[in-house]
Amino acid sequence: MIKFIAEVSSNHHRDIDRSFEFIDAAASSGCKAVKFQLFKIEKLFAPEILKKSAKHRERKNWELPIEFIPKLSERCKSHNIEFSCTPFYLDAVSELEPYVDFYKIASYELLWDDLLAKCARTGKPVIISTGMANILEIQHAVKVLKNNGCKNPTILHCTSAYPTPFSEANLKAIDSIRSATNCEVGWSDHTVEPGVIHRAIHKWGAKVVEFHLDLDGTGDEFKTGHCWLPNQISKLITDVKKADGADGDGVKEPTKSEYSDREWRADPEDGLRPFKSIRNNWKTDE
Repeated sequence: MIKFIAEVSSNHHRDIDRSFEFIDAAASSGCKAVKFQLFKIEKLFAPEILKKSAKHRERKNWELPIEFIPKLSERCKSHNIEFSCTPFYLDAVSELEPYVDFYKIASYELLWDDLLAKCARTGKPVIISTGMANILEIQHAVKVLKNNGCKNPTILHCTSAYPTPFSEANLKAIDSIRSATNCEVGWSDHTVEPGVIHRAIHKWGAKVVEFHLDLDGTGDEFKTGHCWLPNQISKLITDVKKADGADGDGVKEPTKSEYSDREWRADPEDGLRPFKSIRNNWKTDE
């Protein structure tokens, strides 16, 4: 079963009811988890940047109020789905620990050993994205996680472009990361292309898929073009489940739905349909 994770990111408008709607929509769409982000811009960007960049200072409006965290966790529990949140400062790890089912580490923090180690030492599962990273950096991050108690981290191949051109998805890297780390590997999507996700799952064996969700096209990140809407992702998840159910057991035998037509094949003696045993007992319908 594929684990779909809905990433709310900064689309929540700092509104608890809207945040609940994200969880409701994700659960209705078939997701197994919902993820938020916990950051404070003064602990996210260097003061030199904040002093000079109004664009970065405006991200203060994207901060998730920390008092939302227990409520969001409970809402997820009511839907029987997992709650996760990305910590962007060290104290956020302990602030989130009582509430999250797993930690998700963002691509931009992959090099921050202290953050990785602190998440790992909680004993909770860790998922980490790998946008912009090379294989040596990924191997180092995995080593840090494992050395600090996270024995089975999940790695998400990712291209940190918003949106990602499908030609730069480089899905084959899923297999490369798996071989280099011996970890479960998934795909963090920024393409909003159904075919890319199908390929990641059915060709390259991704078991976890993260995607950005917006409710209605009004989220702060929707305009950049990397967010899915509920009706889009719901159809995709349904299609993936159908595809999984189509595999069968591999034994080539007539199925229940086709069994009644077996004797309507061409008779081996004269090449006419149906078998002679059917013809001889056929009652006229006139």
